[in-house]
Amino acid sequence: MRSLLQHWVTEQAERRPDALALVMNEERINYGQLEEYSNRLARLLKEAGCKKGDRVCFLIPKSPAAYISMLGILKADCVHVPMDTSSPAPRLARIVESCEPRFILGAGSVANLLDELMADDRFHSSVSIGWMGADAAAGRNFEVRFSRGDLESCSAAPLDYQNTREDPAHILFTSGSTGTPKGVVITHSNVIHFIEWANRYFGICSSDRLSAHPPLHFDLSTFDMFGAFAAGAELHLVSPTLNLLPHKMADFIRASQLTQWFSVPSILSYMAKFDVVSLNDFPTLKRVLWCGEVFPTPPLIYWMTRLPKVSFTNLYGPTEATIASSYYTVPKCPEDERAAIPIGTPCGGEELLVLDDDLRPVPQGEVGNLYIRGVGLSPGYWRDQEKTDAVFLPNPQISDHADRIYKTGDLASVGADGLVYFLGRADSQIKSRGYRIELGEIEASLNAVDGLEECAVVAVNSNGFEGATICCAYAPQSGVEVTPNILREKLSKVLPNYMMPSKWMAFDKLPKNANGKIDRPKLREQFQ
Repeated sequence: MRSLLQHWVTEQAERRPDALALVMNEERINYGQLEEYSNRLARLLKEAGCKKGDRVCFLIPKSPAAYISMLGILKADCVHVPMDTSSPAPRLARIVESCEPRFILGAGSVANLLDELMADDRFHSSVSIGWMGADAAAGRNFEVRFSRGDLESCSAAPLDYQNTREDPAHILFTSGSTGTPKGVVITHSNVIHFIEWANRYFGICSSDRLSAHPPLHFDLSTFDMFGAFAAGAELHLVSPTLNLLPHKMADFIRASQLTQWFSVPSILSYMAKFDVVSLNDFPTLKRVLWCGEVFPTPPLIYWMTRLPKVSFTNLYGPTEATIASSYYTVPKCPEDERAAIPIGTPCGGEELLVLDDDLRPVPQGEVGNLYIRGVGLSPGYWRDQEKTDAVFLPNPQISDHADRIYKTGDLASVGADGLVYFLGRADSQIKSRGYRIELGEIEASLNAVDGLEECAVVAVNSNGFEGATICCAYAPQSGVEVTPNILREKLSKVLPNYMMPSKWMAFDKLPKNANGKIDRPKLREQFQ
């Protein structure tokens, strides 16, 4: 059993140093190079004053330099904090203020953003800059403490580590309801448990070629990276520029000869919308995995009918429980577009609990609050005990208060088949005209409507007697006319009148957040 995440790379470098580790466009890094570069960076960080437990942010677009940086930070016994290169400087400043990093590593086209960030006087004396790009970088508001060229002056020999499995590996900042990002602390042990289970379940091996689609500040990328490194597989980095080019994305899968694809469902739906997958396409592909939100059944049917030899697996889990906590491999192509796809059964070492408001198990088939227990649970939020205590609770079924459960904020039920079904966010259950309504039920019905590519249902506050106003955002399929009247007519056949949206808005493509999920807060703003 591995003690630290970086040990996987060291083992692969010892066994197969010439095997490809990272591929992006024409740049290729083998495991021997990955080990050497990250060892040199770790020594450089230590020489610059980094100590065990120090935070090191990196503001680097997806690239081999970003992966080298993450590994080097871990090998310096530090905690890596990925930052979104598309975020505005004020949001990044809140992250830097919270985690108080010793260093920020930069590369690529972030010099102007870094300059704006470091214009904040609070960071001048406490934060140093390291530049990992091949080009030189300088700004009016920062000086580079070391650059990529300085790596050559450091030894590439393996290091001794002070960290243990229970120490933090990274802090992932997620959106907070107050506007201040929340830092989720994830340990080496959290990630190792998931990777060991996932690689065993999916059979990931050294001959695999895995996609790296999610952005690096999104926890799904952790599976891509360490799943590949643990197996000695190739990791093929997907450029974000392909997200709006479905034909090019399909070309990428073919040209890279991928054996596994993993992403949020929206990109799969987008590729289905433009019909870029042909029968028995992607001949090397073995597995399609998704996580992060519900994959509507119609585009799932599209993929499964075209790729009958590929396995399709739904993974579920919040950042606070490390990548995923449950899984469901779809046994056969659904026949009904309205069929619900369960989130399934717990991953190894995890447990899903569907409880009532008094933390008692609900009967089969009834709706309850979804809690998670097990080896993936984060220690909590970075320096925020109040928020931690609000959702990481003592397990009511066990007297040992060290045993915790995490309140996901999701609603779920256990079906007659014993599988867990996700029913939506608890905060997506609204009251309108005296009725309690689950917005996810409306979305499920809309997803089955012919001619509709994607949709989202949100609620906005109303000053009237009706309570919340139900609003529907939708994107028709290319060349198909879809109007609110058509949608109302279709919905009226499956939903009661009180569940009918009263506001409608058409889009060519629904807005997405940095993680590729539908941006519901932005939709609510537009309806308001």
